[in-house]
Amino acid sequence: MNNVLITGGCGFIGSNLIIHLLNKHTDMQIVNFDKLTYAADMNHLRSVSRHHNYWFVQGDICDEQSVEDTIQEYEIDSIIHLAAESHVDNSINNPSQFVTTNVNGTCVLLEAFRKYCDGRFHYVSTDEIYGALGHEGFFHEDSPLRPNSPYSASKAAAGLMVRSYHKTFGLDVVMTSCSNNYGRHQHREKLIPKVIGTAKNGHNIPVYGHGNNVRDWLHVDDHCSAIDLVFRNGEPGEMYNVGGDNEICNIDLVKQICRVLDHMHPKEQPHESQIQFVEDRKGHDFRYAVDSTKIKTELNWCPSSDFDILLEQTIKHYV
Repeated sequence: MNNVLITGGCGFIGSNLIIHLLNKHTDMQIVNFDKLTYAADMNHLRSVSRHHNYWFVQGDICDEQSVEDTIQEYEIDSIIHLAAESHVDNSINNPSQFVTTNVNGTCVLLEAFRKYCDGRFHYVSTDEIYGALGHEGFFHEDSPLRPNSPYSASKAAAGLMVRSYHKTFGLDVVMTSCSNNYGRHQHREKLIPKVIGTAKNGHNIPVYGHGNNVRDWLHVDDHCSAIDLVFRNGEPGEMYNVGGDNEICNIDLVKQICRVLDHMHPKEQPHESQIQFVEDRKGHDFRYAVDSTKIKTELNWCPSSDFDILLEQTIKHYV
C-alpha cells in the first residue's frame, strides 16, 4: 500500500492525516484528491506542498472520469476516503447535497477502486451513524445504525455500501467511526473554533438549547494515528470505533474555552458573559460516546489523556 489516494485532503482531518503519514512513512506516496469546497484550505498543507512523495489533484469524487484518470495516472493501489459534506446544519438545509457527495461519491470511488486497485479501501465515518445515547452506555461496532440527521444518514448509507463491496466483491476494506474531533485546521463552522472566534471578536456565543448535549472529544492527532494503524493493520471488513475518552457537555466545554480566553485574551467582562442560548437544532442528539476497546486491544492504540492541555493548545492556535 505505497501509492495512496486520500480524498478530502485539504480539509480538517485530511490535512492533518497527510502531514502525519508523510512524516512517519517515507515509502508512502500520497495523492491528495480534493474538490476545494468552502471547508478546504490548501494552506493547511504548506509544510509538505513540496514534499517529493506528495501530489495534489483538484477533483470531485462524484466525477467518475476524474477519479478513474487520477487513479490510473498515479498508479493508486489504496484509498483513504475522508471527503464528505460534514456540517449537520447544512444537511438540514440541503439534504440532497449530502446524498450526492457522501453516498454517490463513495460509490464512484468504490467502483474505481474495484476496477483498478489491489490494495485497501479505508472509509472514515462518524459516531453519529449510531444515533443517540442516554446518560449511560456506549456505542459498539455492532450497535444498530440509527442516524438522526441527513448528514449521519448519508454517512451510514455510504458505510453500508463500503461493507457491501467487501461482502459482494471481496474487496479489502476497513472502516473507522470516530467521535468529535478537535485541533488545528478545523473550519470555523464547527463548535470549538466557532466559540473561539465569536468570543474573541466580541460577538454572542451561540449555544443550542440549554447546552446539555454531551460529546466525546478526540484530538485530531490521535485520530490520525488511529487511521494509520487501522489502514495498515486492521482486519479486512472490520469497523473500529475511535473515541477520545473525553466526554463533556457543550455548555461546560464553552465555559472552559471562555476561561482560557479570559487568561489569554482578557476583556473588561468575562467571555462567559457573551454566551447566548439559541433555539435547539432539529433532531439534536443528546449524547455520543463510543467504546474503543477493539482498537485498543487489537491494535494497541490509545488516545491522549491531556484534554485540558490539548484544548488550550488548540485555542492558542486559533487565537
